[in-house]
Amino acid sequence: MSLQTVPSDATDLRPNRPEDVQALEADTQLRDDIRLLGRILGDTVRGQEGAELFDLVERIRQTSIRFHRDEDRLARRELEQILDSMSTSETVRIVRAFSYFSHLANIAEDQNNIRQMRAGKGGGSGVLAETLAHARAAGIGADALRNFFKSALVSPVLTAHPTEVRRKSTMDREMEVAALLDRRERVALTADEAAASDEQLRREVLTLWQTNLLRRTKLTVLDEVANGLSFYDYTFLREVPRLVNALEDRLEEGGEQAAGELASFLRMGSWIGGDRDGNPFVTADVMRGTLRLQSSRVMQFYLEELHVLGSELSIAAHLADVSEELRTLAERSPDTSPHRSGEPYRLSVSGIYARLTATAEKLEVEITRRPVGKGAPYDSVRELKADLDVLHRSLISNNARVIARGRLRLLRRAVDSFGFHLARLDIRQNSAVHERTIAELMDAANPGMSYLALGEEARISLLTNELRSTRSLVSPFVKYSDETMGELNVFHAAAEAHAKFGSDAIPQCIISMCKGMSDMLEVAVLLKEVGLVHPSGRSAINVVPLFETIEDLQASSSIMDRMLSLHDYRRLVDSRGSVQEVMLGYSDSNKDGGFVTSGWELYKAEIGLVDVFERHGVRLRLFHGRGGSVGRGGGPSYDAIIAQPGGAVNGQIRITEQGEIISSKYSNAEVGRNNLEILAAATLEASLLHPRQSAPRREYLTAMDELSSLAFKAYRGLVYETDGFVDYFWASTVINEIATLNIGSRPASRKKTRAIEDLRAIPWVFSWAQCRLMLPGWYGFGSAVEQWIAEDPDKGMPFLKELYREWPFFRMLLSNMDMVLAKSSIAIASRYAELVPDEALREKIFGRIRREWHSCIETLLDIMGQDRLLQGNPLLERSVRHRFPYLDPLNHVQVELLKEHRAQNPDEQVLRGIQLTINGISAGLRNTG
Repeated sequence: MSLQTVPSDATDLRPNRPEDVQALEADTQLRDDIRLLGRILGDTVRGQEGAELFDLVERIRQTSIRFHRDEDRLARRELEQILDSMSTSETVRIVRAFSYFSHLANIAEDQNNIRQMRAGKGGGSGVLAETLAHARAAGIGADALRNFFKSALVSPVLTAHPTEVRRKSTMDREMEVAALLDRRERVALTADEAAASDEQLRREVLTLWQTNLLRRTKLTVLDEVANGLSFYDYTFLREVPRLVNALEDRLEEGGEQAAGELASFLRMGSWIGGDRDGNPFVTADVMRGTLRLQSSRVMQFYLEELHVLGSELSIAAHLADVSEELRTLAERSPDTSPHRSGEPYRLSVSGIYARLTATAEKLEVEITRRPVGKGAPYDSVRELKADLDVLHRSLISNNARVIARGRLRLLRRAVDSFGFHLARLDIRQNSAVHERTIAELMDAANPGMSYLALGEEARISLLTNELRSTRSLVSPFVKYSDETMGELNVFHAAAEAHAKFGSDAIPQCIISMCKGMSDMLEVAVLLKEVGLVHPSGRSAINVVPLFETIEDLQASSSIMDRMLSLHDYRRLVDSRGSVQEVMLGYSDSNKDGGFVTSGWELYKAEIGLVDVFERHGVRLRLFHGRGGSVGRGGGPSYDAIIAQPGGAVNGQIRITEQGEIISSKYSNAEVGRNNLEILAAATLEASLLHPRQSAPRREYLTAMDELSSLAFKAYRGLVYETDGFVDYFWASTVINEIATLNIGSRPASRKKTRAIEDLRAIPWVFSWAQCRLMLPGWYGFGSAVEQWIAEDPDKGMPFLKELYREWPFFRMLLSNMDMVLAKSSIAIASRYAELVPDEALREKIFGRIRREWHSCIETLLDIMGQDRLLQGNPLLERSVRHRFPYLDPLNHVQVELLKEHRAQNPDEQVLRGIQLTINGISAGLRNTG
C-alpha cells in the first residue's frame, strides 16, 4: 500500500493557503511516520497476499478519492464495478488492508501529538502549569490553592459502554509500534540499530496482519473489567501519583512552602462491573469478582513497587542515622536474613511487604509474590500509609530528602490515591427496576397494599416513614421474585465491599432514568435494608439521580429543591458532608431531543441546580455522562468544562470516559498524563479563575431558547414524527449488524422492539457514524437558524456571530458541530440510503437529510466566519482530510457487503467482512460511539 497521504502527491490535498503550507511544514515528521508505516504495510500486503491484491487496493483508493472529491458519477460506477467484480475472500482482505491503515495512521498521529506536547506546540501542553500561572497572576497564592485541592475532586470514570471495537491483542501490538516510533525519534540510533528497528517494525506489522482484528467470542463482564484494568498498567497507577506530586512541587516553587502534603484530589472511578442498567449479566457475584480483580491489580502493583524499593533502600545504619520509629518498624520485620541485619530500611520494607501479602490473603485477592516471612494483615489502608510515612519521615529528618522524593514518594501517593480498592466502583440501575423491587417488598409487608397504584405524594410519605423505621422491610418468610432477590443481593454485596475494602470501594449508587423524588427515596430504603443507610439519618453511600431525557432535565431543579427540603433525606446529605451529586445524561437527552436542544437543556438544568443548591447551602457535584462522539456529549474536555455555567464546577467534577475514547486517551502514558492534566486544569480554572463568570445576557438566553425550540421541532419531526423513519434507519445503517459484534456484554436495545425510544443511545450514534452521516451531532441546527433569522431579521446573522464570539457555551456547541460535520460525507451517505428498498421512502427522508446537511454547513460557516469546515483547527482538518482516501473505501465495501448479507448470502465471510469494516471505520473516525 503506497499510502499517498502527502498533499503534494494528490491534487485534492494540495495546499493553496499560506496557513496550510505553514502547518504542513510543521508536520513533516508525521508524514514521514505515515510514509514509513504505509510502506511497511504495503510490503506486508504484497508479501502476504500478492501483487494483484496490492494493485487492487490502489485502484480502489484512487477511485474513491475522485468520488469523494466531486461526487463523480463516473467514479461511482467504476468503484461499483470494481467492488462487484471481487470475490468475498478478496473483499475481506481489501477491508483488512484499509482497516490496518486507519490503525497505523492513528499511531502516527498520536506520536505527532506527543511530539508537539513535548515541544510546547500542542494546545494542551503544560496546561496545568499555565493555569497555575494564571491563578498566581490573579493573586491566588499557594496556600489558597492547597485549600482548594483539600476539597477538590477530579474523577474520570471508565465505563464499559461498547464502542471500543479493538481487541487487546491488536492494541498491544499497536503500542509496540508506537514505542518503536518513539524510540527512533528520541534516541540517536546507529546504522545497525536503525536496521534492527526497521525489522522490528516489520515484525510487529506482520504480526498485526496475522492477528484477528475481531473477537471470536462474546465478552463477559469480567472480560470487560480485565480490559479496563489494562489502562491502570498503561497509565493510571504511575501517572496519577506523578501528576499530583508534580502539582505539589509547583505549588512550592518560589519559596511558597506550605505545611502538609497536597490532598490526592484525582480519583479514578469505574462503572465496569457495577453498571446493571440493562445488563442482566452484572450480578452480585460479578460485582464481587470485579472488586477482587481491582484489588488484586493494585495490591500486585504495591508489592512490585515495594520489592524494587527494598532493593533501592540499601542504606546502612552505621553510615546514616535513622529515626527511632523506623528502628521499631525494622525490629518488627519477619525478615531474618543476615544480609539485611544492618539495613533498617530494607528490613522495614520487608515487614510492610509481609503485612501487605497477608492483607491480600485476608481480602481474598490473588497475588503472585510471596513474602520473606509472615506478618499481620493491615486493618485499613491508613495503616499501610502510616508505615510508609515512617520511612519518609526518617529519610527527611536525616538529610535524605532526595531519596524520599523517589519511588517511596510515588508509592505513598499511589496508596493514598488508590487504597486497597483501586477505583471507586459506582453501582447503577434503572429506576423502574428499583420501583418494582420496592413494590414487591412493600406489598408483601403490607397485605392489601398496591404500591404501584399509589401516586407520587403517597409514595413519598410511605418511603419517608420507612426510612425512619428500625424494622426490616425484607422478610425471611417471603419468597421474592428473581429480580427482587437479584437487586437485594447486589446491595448486600455493596455492604460487604464497604466492610472489606472500605467505603471508597463503592461510594455512589446511581439511579438511571430518575423522574421524581420517589425514585431517590426507593434507593435510600433499599440501602437501609443492608445497613448502608441508618434510620438515624446517616448514610455510607451517595444516592445519585441521573436525569437523562429532555423532560427530566427540565424537572431536575424542582425535584432536587423538594428533595433537599425533605428533612429525612436532607439528614442523609448532611451526613455525607453536605455534598449531593447529580448526574446529567448527554446520550439519551440527545436521542430524545437532538444535539442543540440536548446541549441547551443540560446547560439550563445546571443553572437551575446551581441556584437550588446555593439556596439550600449544599455543595453540588455534577457528574457528566458524556460519550465519545459529539452526538453523545463528546468533544474536547477542557472546552466543555470551561463552558459550564458559573458555579457548576465548584471544585468537584466527575466525567465518564467511554469506549474507544478510553484507549485513545489513556493507552499511552504520556498522552494519558496530558489528558488528566487537562481535566485538573479545567476544573481549577472554572472554579477559581471564573467561578462566577457573568451570566449570559438575557437576550442570549432568549435567542438560545428560540433556536433550541426550532431545532427540537425539526429533529423530532424527522426522527419521531415521520412515517417510515424507523424502517429507513434500520435499512440504511448497520444497526442490525452491530449487534453481531462481540464488543460488549450489554444488549443494544432496552426492550425487544425496533422503536427508536427503546434503542440505546450508543448503537444509535454508532450506526449514524458508520454511514458517515453523524446525524445526532448536527441535525436541526441549519433549519433552526434559517427560521430564527426569518422570524427576527432585525438581529439576524450579526447577532448569532456575536453569540459565537462572546459566549463560551455557544462557541463550544458550534465547534463540536464543526468537527462532526467535517467527518461526515453526504456522498458516502447517499450509498447507504440506496439500501432502503422503498424508493419513495428513501427519497423523502434522505432528501430531507441532505437539505438539512447543506443548510447546517452553510449557516455554521457563516456564523463562525469560516470558508471551510475545521478552518480554525488545521491539524485536525488535515487529519480528517488525509483519512478519507482510506476510510471511504471501507464504507463502499460495507455497503456492498450489506447488500449481500441482506440478500441472505450464506457465506459467513460476508458477515465477517461487515464486522471488519465496522472496525476499520470506527478506527478511522476515532470518536464514533
